[in-house]
Amino acid sequence: MIIPKHHLNVRIDRTLDTPMYLQIRQRFKTAIEQGHLRAGDRVPAVRALASELNLARGTVEMAYRLLTDEGYLVVRGAAGTWVSPSLPPTRLTPRIVAPGRSSAADIEHDGQAPRPLQLGLPALDAFPRKVWNRLVAHGLRVSEPARLSYPDPAGYGQLRARIATYLGLSRGVVCLPEQVFITNGLRTTLDVILRSLAGAGDAFWFEDPGYILARPFLQNAAIKLVPVPVDRHGMMIEEGERLSPDAKFAMVTPSHQSPTGVTLSLERRLALLDWADRAGSWIIEDDYDSEFRYQGRPLPALKSLDRNDRVIYSGTFSKVMFPGLRLAYMVAPINEVARFQAVVNDINPGCPYLFQAGVAEFMAQGHFSRHVKKMRLLYETRRAVTQRVFRQVLGDRLRIELQPGGLHMLGMLADHEDDVGLAERARAAGLALQPLSRWYLCAKPRPGLLFGFANIINENDALRLALTLKQALS
Repeated sequence: MIIPKHHLNVRIDRTLDTPMYLQIRQRFKTAIEQGHLRAGDRVPAVRALASELNLARGTVEMAYRLLTDEGYLVVRGAAGTWVSPSLPPTRLTPRIVAPGRSSAADIEHDGQAPRPLQLGLPALDAFPRKVWNRLVAHGLRVSEPARLSYPDPAGYGQLRARIATYLGLSRGVVCLPEQVFITNGLRTTLDVILRSLAGAGDAFWFEDPGYILARPFLQNAAIKLVPVPVDRHGMMIEEGERLSPDAKFAMVTPSHQSPTGVTLSLERRLALLDWADRAGSWIIEDDYDSEFRYQGRPLPALKSLDRNDRVIYSGTFSKVMFPGLRLAYMVAPINEVARFQAVVNDINPGCPYLFQAGVAEFMAQGHFSRHVKKMRLLYETRRAVTQRVFRQVLGDRLRIELQPGGLHMLGMLADHEDDVGLAERARAAGLALQPLSRWYLCAKPRPGLLFGFANIINENDALRLALTLKQALS
């Protein structure tokens, strides 16, 4: 049957950055997924819809082509275009679709299956699941009744001790277990820090470009965000002092700057520490994937150079184990432990005991250190394969310059390129790339595409993804 007009509401918002063909595509997908369009329904002809929307036929044709490639529509020649009769039931299940773009970026922290080239993911295929399942199952069997109660808001004692030991050996961070606080992610870590140390209106240095998922939280906090430019040596400390010399906080990703991948130079590390000491300020070091460095040994943490206890160290198990754990940690200054403890007691962000105990045992039995060593070698191989294949397929269109470490790559585009539009086209083809320009606040954006390589398992996989990306960018 032909769809009555009221069943299909295709409206175009010409004020949005999203290309119109992608808006049309999304309207059709929403109508299908909410049951307004059903398997076997005929959709409007390209010419008719283009006339109704006052668009070029090519725009509508592009939307129909994407929907056909994704399996939502089928073309039957002169008979017209129809909703595919073979759609699986999951695509016909009504669901609420959030309007518009997310506040930060289309980063898939949505509980769905990972997408190819998705950022923020370690190699999920290489995690020792059998070992992990055995440890967690054992912990569940032998746990005492008291463990069924509320967890310690500061974290499981044995895990805090293991982390303190690990940081001393691998990152040069000397701390007591009492200084280690377990959280469920960086944003909770920032919440605890600000509640413990910040006052209303305090200035906060933030890398520009900087970590896009931390930015909305900080913008909504009762602080003044001060974007500080980043160059090939990391955050420009002199510029930060010029913009806000008395800032209360500076947040940096010194080992592998997010998103550019550069390393904060030793000269600037020392300058940052000197500024914090003179200004009585705090430095938040987000050391999110420092274990994975492929040129020489992992660099010592900025915290290891801190002689005046001005650095609050932040780490995570999301990159070295898997993000579903939702376990992160921070090291509070020794003189502020009581204040941090009072805050966590107040907001009670306690993480599940079972996973904390599992990670503690994973570390105690040596699995953690072996896994990190194995992954470092694996990622070095996958990174090299990805760069070589993408360079062969994409040529100069996407210029990938490898940085010393990390789990993602940055491909730079020519200055005239629209990385937001290209990322949208790549996402329409099923690839989870991110446009670099969206990670900027005030500095002049540079066009580029960010993507993860850790789950590209071999050369064939890399070739398939590179060809898909090439087609999407053409």
